[in-house]
Amino acid sequence: MKALDLLIIGAGINGAGIAQRAAAAGYSVMLLEKSSIAAGTSSQSSKLIHGGLRYLETGQIPLVYEALKARRELLQLAPKLVHPVKFYIPVYRDSRRSALTIRAGLSLYGMLSQPDPLGRFQSLPAPAWTQFPGLRLAGMTHLFQYWDAQTDDKRLTEAVVASAEALGAEVLQDCDCVAINHDAKGCLVQYQQHGVMQEVYCHMLINTSGAWVNELLSRVQPAVAAPAIEWVQGSHLLLDLPAPPGVLYLESCFDERVVFVMPWQGKTLLGTTETHRDTPEPQLTKEETYYLLGIYCHYFPLAGGISALENSILGSFSGMRVLPSGSGSAFARTREVQLLSQPSHPHILSLYGGKLTTFRSTAKQALAMVEQQLGGRRVIADVDNLLLG
Repeated sequence: MKALDLLIIGAGINGAGIAQRAAAAGYSVMLLEKSSIAAGTSSQSSKLIHGGLRYLETGQIPLVYEALKARRELLQLAPKLVHPVKFYIPVYRDSRRSALTIRAGLSLYGMLSQPDPLGRFQSLPAPAWTQFPGLRLAGMTHLFQYWDAQTDDKRLTEAVVASAEALGAEVLQDCDCVAINHDAKGCLVQYQQHGVMQEVYCHMLINTSGAWVNELLSRVQPAVAAPAIEWVQGSHLLLDLPAPPGVLYLESCFDERVVFVMPWQGKTLLGTTETHRDTPEPQLTKEETYYLLGIYCHYFPLAGGISALENSILGSFSGMRVLPSGSGSAFARTREVQLLSQPSHPHILSLYGGKLTTFRSTAKQALAMVEQQLGGRRVIADVDNLLLG
């Protein structure tokens, strides 16, 4: 039976990032995925590497600072996969967020991003407002332009996995974890691959199974307590409309949220929603479709209405966020990642939440906990200098 330092279950962006960093630090690593690389939320995101401007509204300044630092690093480490993109915020007379509020937010966003040339922003003159064909100009008072970045989330995850493999990590797909037996020194894990039952012993197990994080914990013996969570679905629509010249950051006309209109593969990508679900399996709802199309029609009144836009839908996808249970809207809830280990099960670490942008800092946090539990190893590479893609 194979024995190793670290077994990671779930090959989304966070599992990939932890595998890469742990392998570089000299640990023996196996990454198990029940389907394929980035099959879940890590290929169903808004495709953005961004600081999270809206998180400033809820006072999550450390998260924004961390994300902006991560953006700067990824632009350097993955120049073929992550590229700068212009963002635009139109302000209208009836907008909930005034021009003064937006300017203050962008000023703080710029300060938090330093030293980074992408920290600059500007208020565009009225003649430049027509660069978005069909965008409602009636009542518009300002159009701000700032910078963030865009990526192909699936390709980025695959690149991180490839880096982990190059560093010595073993990556197995189509592996269903059946049972986890925790003991005084680690975990005996049984998994099935192509109908064949396999076993592996690890001194530490990291649960990065995303929306199925608690489901995986239910397979642990002796039983382990799991925190209460909520599943929040984020859906996107790909419209057969020419790609806009940048990303539009729009206030929802229905609630307090913001929605993006983005260029993607030469077309227009519209998202995202925040819909509470009773299952970790994402599925686009009719309400989400009308929500997104309704916002688009509000800002693009010449689009022909919802019925016409429905006929322009080329595709859709939905990802699932895991949030701690709590009161209030999902929009206002913290997006800080949680890495949890129960005192009764010190060899199991479970990840709740996490963002595409900050996967590298999440991996760094996880590795610090691994080192505390297992001790250090001989470092074989510096992941801060390894190019991706």
